[in-house]
Amino acid sequence: MPLMIDEPRSADHTHAASARVAPAPASSAPASIAPVSVVVPCYRCGTTIADSVASVHSQTLRPAQVVLVDDASPDDTVDALHAVAAMYPPGWIEVVALPENGGPSRARNAGWERATQPYVAFLGADDTWVPTKIELQMRALRADPEIALLAHRMLVRDRDSPSPEAPRQARTHIVPRRRLLLNNPFPTASVVLRRDLPFRFDENYRRVEDFLLWGQIGFSGYRCAKLDQVLAYWHKANYGAGGLSEDLKAMHRAGREVRRELLRQGLVSYPEHCFARSIGMVRKARQRMLLALRRATEGGATS
Repeated sequence: MPLMIDEPRSADHTHAASARVAPAPASSAPASIAPVSVVVPCYRCGTTIADSVASVHSQTLRPAQVVLVDDASPDDTVDALHAVAAMYPPGWIEVVALPENGGPSRARNAGWERATQPYVAFLGADDTWVPTKIELQMRALRADPEIALLAHRMLVRDRDSPSPEAPRQARTHIVPRRRLLLNNPFPTASVVLRRDLPFRFDENYRRVEDFLLWGQIGFSGYRCAKLDQVLAYWHKANYGAGGLSEDLKAMHRAGREVRRELLRQGLVSYPEHCFARSIGMVRKARQRMLLALRRATEGGATS
């Protein structure tokens, strides 16, 4: 039975109708504080990070801490991160510069290590949150403290298009074990989880590393849930640079490796593994078909 989450209060500093969010000055009126540390892995993100951080600062229930982790970007990303941090109250944003590139898993783990709050949330350096995201998630977590991982829906939206009005309520649906066998139901930028969980991102994976972690959590018996509202946006295609065929091949190859790893760790049975593998094959065929259709449409438009 889904749980209805109460409506969040309004906030004068929230601009729900604005597509591009400008960073708020350090002197803006403080919001209530959520016991959440936000981890943002960054790689060559100087042109987008300001919008991402602004969407965190604009929360009706503002996270207590933000950790920006530069994954050894070869440009001036570190300078951009420090410039963004300087626009907000001292101590709210911590900038971490990794000495060498290790991929998103290592960057997220480094931020997780520096988290000071009971909950950790993840955000992409080119994604943005809806202003009521954290408040709705914290209400759900307070209503059901046994939830160890809580996500929500996400959509792709053009950065310059007007954003819909922020949701005022949401229903919580518990995600059963069998759902994790189908595909990844938890977009990374939607996830809030308990900081004390005995798992971390596997730094040997640069693709589908999030699904491996979610699988370890869910298949180990921890309670996972998802809100039925869109509370964050991607501002680029979900897989690779526009869904190129090589990106899809790499993603599906990584997915197979993750399924084998979950089987090796004894978290799924062999029948469950076979079922998940068959679903992956169907999904691969579908995505290939969609890619071919898109190429045919784009070819017709330019001919």
